[in-house]
Amino acid sequence: MKIKRIRILFLLAKSRINKAGQCPVRCRFTYDKLRHEFSTGLFINPDDWDSKGQKAKPPNEENEFLNTQLSLIKNKINQAFLLLQMEGEDFAVQDIYRKYKGEPTQQEKTILEVFDMHNKKIAKLVGIEYSQFTHKKFEETRRHLQRFIQHQYAKQDMLLKDLTMKFLSDLDFYFKTEMQHKQSTANKKIQRVRKIVRLAVGEGFLDKDPFMLHKPKKAHIKLVYLDTDELQKLEAYSFEQVRLEQVKDMFIFCCYTGLAYTEMANLQAEHIIDGFDGMKWIKMERQKTKAMVSVPLLPKALEILDKYDNALPVISNQRFNSYLKEIAAIVGINKRLTHHTARKTFATTVLLYNDVPMEIVSELLGHSKITITQEHYAKVVQKSVSEKMIELGKKLIK
Repeated sequence: MKIKRIRILFLLAKSRINKAGQCPVRCRFTYDKLRHEFSTGLFINPDDWDSKGQKAKPPNEENEFLNTQLSLIKNKINQAFLLLQMEGEDFAVQDIYRKYKGEPTQQEKTILEVFDMHNKKIAKLVGIEYSQFTHKKFEETRRHLQRFIQHQYAKQDMLLKDLTMKFLSDLDFYFKTEMQHKQSTANKKIQRVRKIVRLAVGEGFLDKDPFMLHKPKKAHIKLVYLDTDELQKLEAYSFEQVRLEQVKDMFIFCCYTGLAYTEMANLQAEHIIDGFDGMKWIKMERQKTKAMVSVPLLPKALEILDKYDNALPVISNQRFNSYLKEIAAIVGINKRLTHHTARKTFATTVLLYNDVPMEIVSELLGHSKITITQEHYAKVVQKSVSEKMIELGKKLIK
């Protein structure tokens, strides 16, 4: 095994001569083929420097003081190097400088180590700052990242210092090919990985973010929702099977409230309150974001709540979506219905097509930023504007 040594060199910054005709003395040391350079805070007349002997001459009081200080610096660096060797841990050239300065050295960390550190913190804050859903998603991304590293590099983990932009592009490719993720899903997972790397920078495990220039690829999201005719067709249909009739009612309820599945499943009578405007409102905490859901109950939604005495039937999300497939086939709706389709229908057919402003739609959906709403529903607004302009055109011709 080759012994790694340290080489220490003093050099002059001759391009920075001051008014006294002196220039700074800098120190450069090399370890494991990597360099670290810093200012010693000392100055010398360039004519007094013996580069080969690494000292100031001729002998005089000023030069002797300088040589003593340089010797102390060299000894301190060598001492720092020896102490790190005795500790028995792998270390880098930056660790030698930190030891020399009396700062704590930082063992090189891996991305999965920092991921675990982050996830443990999130787990302790579930119910305080984060939801169980958020913790679950970060744990899932951590597992998928480990599988990617094994698949791509045949390793169990990756050092933070080895991360490059190519790592992210390869990860994006892996998510879309090996895991069959859509671009929007891949973007979400990459966003979580980037958060871990930014945490590593903040903790001092990395000097800079290797993914700083990364731009997420544009995700083409197909918006599936029921139009007015399809919604009315579903509302008018009566199922003989109780389970299908219940799922139909719950789906329509969400078409007029925009509730996500979890909020629908957790809805209790206590969440129905009398609003300041005389209307009934749903007031509850959204489990995903911990934001408050505040939605006024439209007449169709109130009818369904009254039908079930303010307590909707309980059914799993998987069975709910399975029954929706049956319902779509029976009613003759040629779209893949899921519970989320109801939320999309609320935003489009119920709100935007009835000229409800985008900022109100964003508020009712519980989006943290209006840009999220705009990203999903911009084309719907364009279509609505187009229809209005066509109607205006017909009026002007008359």
